[in-house]
Amino acid sequence: MPASKSRMPRVSVTQGNATQELRLEKTQLAETKTKPSSMKALAADSAVTQAMQAGVNTATYSAAAHMNSGIGGSAVQQAGSIFSGMMSHRTPTVTYVWGVPSPTSGNVLKSTKPSFTVDFSRAVGVNAEDYAPAMVKLTPAQNTCRVVGATQGKEDIRSSPAADWQMYSHFLEERVASTPQKLASGKYKISANSELVPGEYAIVLRPVSKDKKFSGGDVARAQGDGLMFDAIWTFQISDDAE
Repeated sequence: MPASKSRMPRVSVTQGNATQELRLEKTQLAETKTKPSSMKALAADSAVTQAMQAGVNTATYSAAAHMNSGIGGSAVQQAGSIFSGMMSHRTPTVTYVWGVPSPTSGNVLKSTKPSFTVDFSRAVGVNAEDYAPAMVKLTPAQNTCRVVGATQGKEDIRSSPAADWQMYSHFLEERVASTPQKLASGKYKISANSELVPGEYAIVLRPVSKDKKFSGGDVARAQGDGLMFDAIWTFQISDDAE
């Protein structure tokens, strides 16, 4: 990739002899009572799609969390549960769902086996050695968004500054078999091990260790380690890709 002064993670895609940089997107976070048993079930959950449609994004939640208010992301779906949770000593567990707004990606690829170059070597506030790129298949949800993945956590975890959430230890996502090639610290090439069928996909950054702990507040605000996990570069393999 050409040199850039930006310290944000970057991804470019190569198809044949052509290379283009993909726009960095950030996932939105929604809450639901549905257990993270399958991507299909989460995609059919109206609480998830309503939250994505309502634009319950990191900025909205950040303001609510700053005021120590439970009203934010979860208010759209489960206002009553917030107050019942406050009344009990045991904080309820909910499912957090990562999604990308809009039903399809604007990056339409004509190759069934594109190659990607990933650079997060200059990302601020993180250890590049803690992460590696991965390729995931996205699940379109009711023509409103695409579900990236999900995990469970305490209902108030998004307002916690403590880095004590092992959110990737039992994370549900649809990984595409691929072999990242490390070029240097925070710099990789990655491509799928076999041809990709038409559909929605993304390049994401995932912790090397499933035991890595995150701050719910950082995840909600997409900063530091939270930004690394929330960062996403979506693409679509077209029906006529070769």
